[in-house]
Amino acid sequence: MPPRPRMLAAAITAVLALGAQAVPAAAADGPAGDSTATTSRGVEIPAFYTPPSELPAADGTLIRHEPLPLALSLPGIDGPLPGRATRLMYKSTDANGEAVAVTGAYVEPAAKWRGDGPRPLVAVAPGTMGQGDQCAASMALEHPLQLNGQTVSVGYEDLSVYRLLLRGVAVVVTDYVGLGTTDRLHTYVNRVDGAHAVLDAVRAARSLDSASVTSDSRVGLFGYSQGGGATAAAAELQPSYAPDVQLAGTYAGAPPADLTEVTKAIDGSDLAGALGWSLNGFLQTEPALRPITDRYINEAGQEALKDLSTMCVGDALFGYGGDSSTDWTRTGQSISDVIRAEPALQSFLAEQRIGSTAPGSPVRVATGVSDDLVPHGQARRLAVDWCGKGGKVTYVPVLIPGVGSGLLNHFAPLLADQGNAIAWLTDRLSGEPAGSNCWSMPVQP
Repeated sequence: MPPRPRMLAAAITAVLALGAQAVPAAAADGPAGDSTATTSRGVEIPAFYTPPSELPAADGTLIRHEPLPLALSLPGIDGPLPGRATRLMYKSTDANGEAVAVTGAYVEPAAKWRGDGPRPLVAVAPGTMGQGDQCAASMALEHPLQLNGQTVSVGYEDLSVYRLLLRGVAVVVTDYVGLGTTDRLHTYVNRVDGAHAVLDAVRAARSLDSASVTSDSRVGLFGYSQGGGATAAAAELQPSYAPDVQLAGTYAGAPPADLTEVTKAIDGSDLAGALGWSLNGFLQTEPALRPITDRYINEAGQEALKDLSTMCVGDALFGYGGDSSTDWTRTGQSISDVIRAEPALQSFLAEQRIGSTAPGSPVRVATGVSDDLVPHGQARRLAVDWCGKGGKVTYVPVLIPGVGSGLLNHFAPLLADQGNAIAWLTDRLSGEPAGSNCWSMPVQP
């Protein structure tokens, strides 16, 4: 089996093992700003996901909510297992200071919290899902596998959500800016947008009347890959953007802290399509960059960017896995070459760099030593940067040998380390103090 189908088959098999069904998304009931639903690659996006024309002033304010049926759920004495889910739309602020609507989901666990203090809350920042609205993580809780001949979306983040729920931890999941919501394009790996979406999800969850979590609940952040970048950025920005959200701990797995390095790594990889999501997101945030991209990107590249803007991870693996960005440019240069040639692009990516400010709360940075998709070296550098600024950092190198596939080298540490990451975060939510192994960084791989 060729590499791309083999990678996708592995992901689909994992979801099917959890009991997912391949079904198209159906329209949701409930109030919405627009009574009509839209479609993305044959999947109906419920009207719930269309933001209203006017947004509230305060960040984290709930705009609307409705019940969300979980695909993997069992009846229980006190309610469904592992919990009762609510679809959310809440207000946030994007990197340009503009008001934006973000969707997500809150899940109230059926299990009791047996740790110290009131029931805690964890904000889960999903890993790369894609850029099409049908890829949103909140939809994946309802439909873990969408496979309709036009798109393939796998809700692999459902596993971490369920593991947290079984510990009695309440979970809120963000869809990020522009993913799910139909009014704009998803600003993939944007540092500020991702951080704000995560922190405002916490605020929104705490304001739900049906939620047991309150302002007294300890809060944790959990994310891997794109999610690791979002939680890392959120931990940095929390003191200034959301001082009301007191963080007990943050897990940042395989964080793309340096997008210049990540751009070079994903070019020609299994997930080369992420280059298109990045460029599309950059242009959504900073339209002034468009004359540069128009000057370099050829017709094939423009078609690829348009195509990728509605794709999920599965689609990108099949459609663009292994492709080189040199085929997208008029000059035959790679995207990394273009970045080196254009100061405006360098400046934009420098603004996305994570690690300039130490978080004010404990963080756990994990990275696979063989990860060559979101390169190990730049993730380790984030831990070093934070340590150098006085951060309380637990650095975990995941020692798994490389297997020749960038996607597997990146995905394997997620599964291998997830249990330990959840255990570390649960300790923080129980009030146990965090240590730091910054002293050991000189000898850490």
